[in-house]
Amino acid sequence: MGKRGPKSKRKVNLEWCSDFAYAIGLIASDGCLYNNGRSIALVSKDKEQVDNFQKALGISQKIGLTYGHDKIQAFRVQLSDVYFWNFLNSIGITLNKSKTIERVDIPDQYFFDFARGFFDGDGTIHSYYDKRWKNSFMFYLSFTSASKAFVEWFQNEIKIRLSIKGHITHSEGTSWYQLKYAKKETKVLLSNMYKDECLCLSRKKLKIATILAMITQPHIDEEIVS
Repeated sequence: MGKRGPKSKRKVNLEWCSDFAYAIGLIASDGCLYNNGRSIALVSKDKEQVDNFQKALGISQKIGLTYGHDKIQAFRVQLSDVYFWNFLNSIGITLNKSKTIERVDIPDQYFFDFARGFFDGDGTIHSYYDKRWKNSFMFYLSFTSASKAFVEWFQNEIKIRLSIKGHITHSEGTSWYQLKYAKKETKVLLSNMYKDECLCLSRKKLKIATILAMITQPHIDEEIVS
């Protein structure tokens, strides 16, 4: 009888909680599954994002550096866990997920933790002053994905829970779809995505706090957040 290879070790505890759902959101946006059936990687230009990912999953892997087509430095963490790889497949995150992802099976109570992870990975919040209207401070929140089916699923899941619609845009000649929410709907969404002491990207949380603080100010002259 031949010798058996080393038994695969579990590195990730596959138990749903706020942090775990947040990590799944990061993987759905910035993650990558390899076709060896065990390796998962996350790449981000923000080191805090990679640190949060490790914290959320309870892992400690070496953080490496990589460079994209734009030659900008990014941080990369990779882990090998057959059980976690199979789990991700079972909930809808598969190989080449950027275009093939359609939905992710998330327990209802952790959906907005997942949404916060998705936002930290592929979301943005933008504000500006509309000079056509007096004291008209505008802002919107958006999520971006190369999969139209995934964006439509995500939009519908938010509509079911919060009764807000948003709208999907797609610029001709690009492969990206954006789900956008305007001022009033953004406030509703943010109040559900962010709770006290939740794991998140601090620069985006600060940007959100700055924008929301501007709402009560009577005079706004220019865009304050990019």
